Amino acid sequence: MLGNVRRITAKMAATSAGRVLTLCKQFQNVFRISSSICLQQSAPSVTACQSYFSRQMSSLVVPSWHGHINTVGQCRSLHTTISRRGLDEFFDLPDNWGETTVKSGAPWTAKILRTKSNEDLHKLWYVLLKEKNMLLTIEQEAKRQRVQMPSPERLKKIERSMIRLETVVKERETALRLLQTGQERARPGAWRKNIFGQVFWHRFREYAIPWYMNKRYKRRRFYTPSFVEPHIRLRMEKYLRARTRKAHLEKRKMAKLKETFPQMKASS
Repeated sequence: MLGNVRRITAKMAATSAGRVLTLCKQFQNVFRISSSICLQQSAPSVTACQSYFSRQMSSLVVPSWHGHINTVGQCRSLHTTISRRGLDEFFDLPDNWGETTVKSGAPWTAKILRTKSNEDLHKLWYVLLKEKNMLLTIEQEAKRQRVQMPSPERLKKIERSMIRLETVVKERETALRLLQTGQERARPGAWRKNIFGQVFWHRFREYAIPWYMNKRYKRRRFYTPSFVEPHIRLRMEKYLRARTRKAHLEKRKMAKLKETFPQMKASS
């Protein structure tokens, strides 16, 4: 009786052991497949990490100038657009080659630029600068070939937009300076007269010594001698006479034009 029980338990143990062994083999196969897939997916990141650590170690071992050159070569150059076409970006699009006129929009107005953020203005400045370099290249190439530049008014539009953008940035800087320091100009100064009686804006400068010990500052002579005052009156008289003469010439010119062209309207 005891022998039969032992045989039954032995058979049960053998069957359970066989089941466990098959499960282990299946799990091992699944693990091998998943590990191979993970290694294939992580191979690029591992190579990138290895190259990064190798660069770090090489920068520690080699001289500083060599590491600087490597980092400069590996850095991505600044581009305002997603597409990178190399030196072709200094020329117009191939679709516009050979065209006499190229369509372009209106220049940026100060009213629209005032609604933009500082970050947008910064990006727009580099976009306009890139466009200006491209147009200057086209203009130079047209001069070399002795042909007319297609739509030369584009360059004037870019220049106007850049001037207005710079004006808006200066307005914001002036407003911020007035709010923080109460000064309208970036560099403080004062209105002064020179020895010829001319009034000019003198910008203050920081010196290492006091003004009464500074010989260079004393040579500026911020005063007008008494014998110069009659000449100041003569200079003002000369300026008023020239302005009056110019106004009379303009009137005579308009009168002649009106006689020649009676239908012409008077200029406001």
